[in-house]
Amino acid sequence: MTTNTMNNTQEKAAVKAAVAKFFVALNAMFTGDLTPMETVWSHADDVTYMGPAGGYRVGWAEVRADWAEQAALKLGGEVKPAEIRITKIDKLALVRNYVTGKNFDTVGNPLTVSLRATSLFRQEDGQWKLIALHTDMLPFLVSKNMAIGWPARKQS
Repeated sequence: MTTNTMNNTQEKAAVKAAVAKFFVALNAMFTGDLTPMETVWSHADDVTYMGPAGGYRVGWAEVRADWAEQAALKLGGEVKPAEIRITKIDKLALVRNYVTGKNFDTVGNPLTVSLRATSLFRQEDGQWKLIALHTDMLPFLVSKNMAIGWPARKQS
Protein backbone atom coordinates (compact mmCIF):
# COMPACT_ATOMS: atom_id res chain seq x y z
CA MET A 1 0.00 0.00 0.00
CA THR A 2 1.34 3.40 -0.98
CA THR A 3 0.31 6.43 1.04
CA ASN A 4 1.19 10.01 0.22
CA THR A 5 -0.07 13.47 0.87
CA MET A 6 -0.60 14.20 -2.80
CA ASN A 7 2.80 15.60 -3.72
CA ASN A 8 2.21 14.60 -7.34
CA THR A 9 0.75 17.75 -8.88
CA GLN A 10 -1.22 15.95 -11.59
CA GLU A 11 -2.83 13.50 -9.14
CA LYS A 12 -3.59 16.30 -6.69
CA ALA A 13 -5.21 18.36 -9.45
CA ALA A 14 -7.37 15.39 -10.49
CA VAL A 15 -8.64 14.82 -6.93
CA LYS A 16 -9.21 18.56 -6.40
CA ALA A 17 -11.20 18.60 -9.65
CA ALA A 18 -13.36 15.73 -8.34
CA VAL A 19 -13.96 17.65 -5.10
CA ALA A 20 -14.88 20.76 -7.11
CA LYS A 21 -17.33 18.72 -9.23
CA PHE A 22 -18.95 17.43 -6.04
CA PHE A 23 -19.54 20.98 -4.79
CA VAL A 24 -20.97 22.02 -8.16
CA ALA A 25 -23.27 18.98 -7.90
CA LEU A 26 -24.19 19.81 -4.30
CA ASN A 27 -25.12 23.39 -5.16
CA ALA A 28 -27.12 22.17 -8.18
CA MET A 29 -28.94 19.75 -5.88
CA PHE A 30 -30.00 22.72 -3.72
CA THR A 31 -31.94 23.96 -6.79
CA GLY A 32 -33.59 20.58 -7.33
CA ASP A 33 -31.21 19.32 -10.05
CA LEU A 34 -30.04 15.82 -9.12
CA THR A 35 -28.22 14.95 -12.37
CA PRO A 36 -24.75 16.30 -11.46
CA MET A 37 -24.88 14.46 -8.11
CA GLU A 38 -25.64 11.21 -9.94
CA THR A 39 -22.53 11.80 -12.03
CA VAL A 40 -20.00 12.38 -9.23
CA TRP A 41 -20.93 9.30 -7.17
CA SER A 42 -19.89 5.72 -7.81
CA HIS A 43 -22.95 3.56 -8.41
CA ALA A 44 -21.46 0.61 -6.52
CA ASP A 45 -23.11 -1.34 -3.71
CA ASP A 46 -20.40 -0.35 -1.21
CA VAL A 47 -20.96 3.44 -1.26
CA THR A 48 -22.07 5.06 2.01
CA TYR A 49 -23.61 8.39 2.97
CA MET A 50 -24.08 9.92 6.42
CA GLY A 51 -25.22 13.47 5.74
CA PRO A 52 -26.21 16.57 7.69
CA ALA A 53 -29.81 15.44 8.22
CA GLY A 54 -28.76 12.17 9.84
CA GLY A 55 -29.21 8.65 8.61
CA TYR A 56 -26.83 6.04 7.28
CA ARG A 57 -27.25 5.03 3.64
CA VAL A 58 -25.48 2.03 2.13
CA GLY A 59 -25.38 1.20 -1.58
CA TRP A 60 -26.05 3.45 -4.55
CA ALA A 61 -29.83 2.90 -4.53
CA GLU A 62 -30.15 4.16 -0.93
CA VAL A 63 -27.65 6.98 -1.40
CA ARG A 64 -29.35 8.19 -4.57
CA ALA A 65 -32.79 8.06 -2.92
CA ASP A 66 -31.50 10.26 -0.07
CA TRP A 67 -30.07 12.83 -2.50
CA ALA A 68 -33.35 12.79 -4.47
CA GLU A 69 -35.30 13.61 -1.29
CA GLN A 70 -32.89 16.44 -0.53
CA ALA A 71 -33.16 17.79 -4.08
CA ALA A 72 -36.95 17.87 -3.68
CA LEU A 73 -36.52 20.26 -0.71
CA LYS A 74 -34.93 22.88 -3.01
CA LEU A 75 -33.11 24.51 -0.09
CA GLY A 76 -31.37 27.00 -2.37
CA GLY A 77 -28.24 28.82 -1.31
CA GLU A 78 -24.66 27.82 -1.86
CA VAL A 79 -21.89 26.11 0.07
CA LYS A 80 -18.17 25.77 -0.58
CA PRO A 81 -15.28 23.79 0.85
CA ALA A 82 -12.51 25.28 2.97
CA GLU A 83 -9.20 23.94 4.28
CA ILE A 84 -9.18 20.89 2.03
CA ARG A 85 -6.77 18.12 3.03
CA ILE A 86 -6.16 15.19 0.68
CA THR A 87 -4.38 11.90 1.34
CA LYS A 88 -4.03 9.35 -1.45
CA ILE A 89 -3.84 5.64 -0.70
CA ASP A 90 -3.41 3.56 -3.86
CA LYS A 91 -6.63 4.13 -5.85
CA LEU A 92 -8.38 5.92 -2.97
CA ALA A 93 -8.26 9.57 -1.98
CA LEU A 94 -9.35 10.65 1.50
CA VAL A 95 -10.58 14.26 1.65
CA ARG A 96 -11.23 16.25 4.82
CA ASN A 97 -12.61 19.80 4.79
CA TYR A 98 -14.99 22.35 6.22
CA VAL A 99 -18.21 23.20 4.39
CA THR A 100 -19.54 26.73 4.78
CA GLY A 101 -22.33 28.74 3.22
CA LYS A 102 -26.08 29.05 3.51
CA ASN A 103 -29.37 27.42 2.62
CA PHE A 104 -32.91 28.68 3.08
CA ASP A 105 -35.85 27.30 5.03
CA THR A 106 -39.28 26.75 3.47
CA VAL A 107 -40.25 30.43 3.92
CA GLY A 108 -36.98 31.86 2.60
CA ASN A 109 -35.11 32.60 5.83
CA PRO A 110 -31.33 32.15 5.47
CA LEU A 111 -29.79 29.26 7.39
CA THR A 112 -26.06 29.15 8.11
CA VAL A 113 -24.21 26.02 7.03
CA SER A 114 -20.97 25.30 8.87
CA LEU A 115 -19.81 21.73 9.24
CA ARG A 116 -16.93 19.30 8.87
CA ALA A 117 -16.90 16.66 6.17
CA THR A 118 -14.87 13.58 5.32
CA SER A 119 -15.21 12.03 1.90
CA LEU A 120 -13.58 9.13 0.15
CA PHE A 121 -13.04 8.95 -3.60
CA ARG A 122 -12.06 5.88 -5.62
CA GLN A 123 -10.56 5.71 -9.10
CA GLU A 124 -13.04 3.94 -11.36
CA ASP A 125 -12.29 3.70 -15.07
CA GLY A 126 -9.79 6.55 -14.78
CA GLN A 127 -12.17 8.90 -12.93
CA TRP A 128 -12.36 9.82 -9.25
CA LYS A 129 -15.83 8.84 -7.99
CA LEU A 130 -17.24 9.56 -4.55
CA ILE A 131 -17.78 6.39 -2.50
CA ALA A 132 -18.29 7.73 1.03
CA LEU A 133 -19.38 10.99 2.62
CA HIS A 134 -19.77 11.68 6.33
CA THR A 135 -20.65 15.12 7.67
CA ASP A 136 -21.61 16.78 10.91
CA MET A 137 -25.35 17.11 11.38
CA LEU A 138 -27.11 20.44 10.81
CA PRO A 139 -29.63 21.23 13.54
CA PHE A 140 -31.97 23.06 11.15
CA LEU A 141 -32.36 19.93 9.04
CA VAL A 142 -33.07 17.69 12.02
CA SER A 143 -35.08 20.09 14.20
CA LYS A 144 -37.42 21.18 11.39
CA ASN A 145 -38.49 17.60 10.67
CA MET A 146 -36.51 17.77 7.46
CA ALA A 147 -34.40 14.81 8.53
CA ILE A 148 -34.08 12.28 5.77
CA GLY A 149 -33.49 8.70 6.81
CA TRP A 150 -33.34 9.46 10.52
CA PRO A 151 -32.95 7.53 12.75
CA ALA A 152 -30.18 5.43 11.30
CA ARG A 153 -31.36 2.43 9.36
CA LYS A 154 -31.57 -0.90 11.14
CA GLN A 155 -28.80 -3.38 10.53
CA SER A 156 -29.83 -6.58 8.77
